[in-house]
Amino acid sequence: MDHDGGFSAGIADDAFARNDALAGVTVIVCASCRDETGSDAHPRAGEALAQDTRRAASGENVRIRTVECLGNCKRRLSAAIVRDGCWSYVFGDLTPNSGADLVTGAKLFATSTDGLIPWRGRPDSLKRGLVARIPPLDMLKDLK
Repeated sequence: MDHDGGFSAGIADDAFARNDALAGVTVIVCASCRDETGSDAHPRAGEALAQDTRRAASGENVRIRTVECLGNCKRRLSAAIVRDGCWSYVFGDLTPNSGADLVTGAKLFATSTDGLIPWRGRPDSLKRGLVARIPPLDMLKDLK
């Protein structure tokens, strides 16, 4: 608390900056992913993961989007975490209840200064489930 009995502006500024940084992160969930049995039943397990991720992101300024297929079918439930101008990540082997892990990954990504999701603090599902890390286009160099 500051000398006037209110909370320090620094704390509010930090929360605003973190929330503003989250605005640049998007979690993309494959809504067409099937469960481990391969069942074609609806709602699909990917839809359940998308709903769980939306619940986990409630009150956070992180975008949750769905896509029909991330093409990672052998690793079942899949999602990606992307941030403008940074590396993009694809994860597999998730569960319908992995939404909180995806939001934790998004928060870590939002505060990263090097454009990478830090390994430390990353949920185990995002360590074990890493499928690919894709560089931003402006990082690519032409072969000569």
